[in-house]
Amino acid sequence: MIKKIVSLALMAAFSTLAMADEASVKKAVEAAYPKFKVDKVTKTPYAGLYEVFMGGQIIYADEKLTFLIAEGRLVDPKTKKDITGERLDELTKIDFSSLPLEQAIKVVKGNGSRKLVVFSDVDCPYCKRLERNELANITDVTIYTFLYPIEQLHPDAANKSKLIWCANNRVKAWEDWILRDQLPNAAGNCDVPLEKVGQLARKIGVVSTPTMIFADGKRMLGAQPYKEIERMLSVTVKK
Repeated sequence: MIKKIVSLALMAAFSTLAMADEASVKKAVEAAYPKFKVDKVTKTPYAGLYEVFMGGQIIYADEKLTFLIAEGRLVDPKTKKDITGERLDELTKIDFSSLPLEQAIKVVKGNGSRKLVVFSDVDCPYCKRLERNELANITDVTIYTFLYPIEQLHPDAANKSKLIWCANNRVKAWEDWILRDQLPNAAGNCDVPLEKVGQLARKIGVVSTPTMIFADGKRMLGAQPYKEIERMLSVTVKK
C-alpha cells in the first residue's frame, strides 16, 4: 500500500513537472512571438523536444527555447534567423565564374557593373512578370539570361527560344518577346545551346523558372520584388 502511495505521488510529481515545463515553454514562445497565441504545448517522446501548436501549425522547440523548428526549418527565436535557409543558401551556392555565360543572352543596363544570371522559360508567365515588373526597375547590372524551356509545361517554348537565339539581334529579339510578346522574323536553324543549358540546369539543381543566381553564387526563385533583388545585388557588391 505504501509503495502504491509513493508510486502515485511520484507520478503526480512527474506530471506536475511536465505541466510546469510545458507552461514555461508556452510562456517563452509567446514572449518571443507576442503577436501569436500558443494553443497547446506537448512534451514529445524525443529528448527535450516540445510540440507547440500555434497559428494553426505545429512547431518544435526545446525547453529553454534555444531553437525552433518551423515548417522543417531551424529558426533562432532571438534573432528570428532562418538557420536552415541560411545553410541551404551556403550549400546550394554556385561558382559564378564557372557558368558558361557565352550560352546566355547578355543584356547590359546602365554601367553593367553588377552581375545577375537568370534561367528563364520564354512562355513562363512568372518570367515575364519578373522582366516587366521587377528587373525593369533595376539598372547598373549585366543580366545573363539562359533560355531554359520546360517543355512539359510549355511545349512551344523550345521553338520560340530558337527563333530568339538565332535572330540577327539577339538582345532585341529577347526584349521584344519578353516585354512586348513580339517574336522575331528568324529561321531558328542556327546552333542553339538549349541542350547544353538543360544539362547545366540539371547539374546545378535549377528545377523551375525564373531562377536567379547572383555573383556571390546565391540563388533566388520566382518573380521576387525588385527591392529584394536590388538588396541582393547590393550585398554582392559590398562583399
